Amino acid sequence: MSDTTPLPRQPHNGPDPYGHAPAPHPGHAPYSPPAPAPQPVYPADRPARRERTRDGSGQRRTALIVQSIGDVAAGFLGLWIVLYLLDANLGNPFVEFVQGTAEWLGWWAQDIFTMDVEGLRVLLNFGLPAVIYLALGHGVASWLRRL
Repeated sequence: MSDTTPLPRQPHNGPDPYGHAPAPHPGHAPYSPPAPAPQPVYPADRPARRERTRDGSGQRRTALIVQSIGDVAAGFLGLWIVLYLLDANLGNPFVEFVQGTAEWLGWWAQDIFTMDVEGLRVLLNFGLPAVIYLALGHGVASWLRRL
């Protein structure tokens, strides 16, 4: 081949810079755009959905935060009950942290139940706030989602 001989034409994807129609590739049909998706047909007697003026993502996010706070509070109280019943080392920093957090969360329910058995007393006095935090957290979150 010399420098003046034109190169053979190569197939390419895209418009031809010289304005020629693209040559069809063997085994390929020309591209046609996809058909539009069918629109759902609703019966005439079906009531219209209530349209919201906003998407409600802020309410869902707030509900999730409230529910998570209740779950974490109940988790600390439940963890303290388990650690106490399993005779965890009270000198361990982690156990001290969990105990302090549980006492701070359940201060209002301390000594509601006065039992002779210490394990049962801890179970009831820390279990009651755990159940209440779970119920309040999930109840308020459910209410927020319905707004």
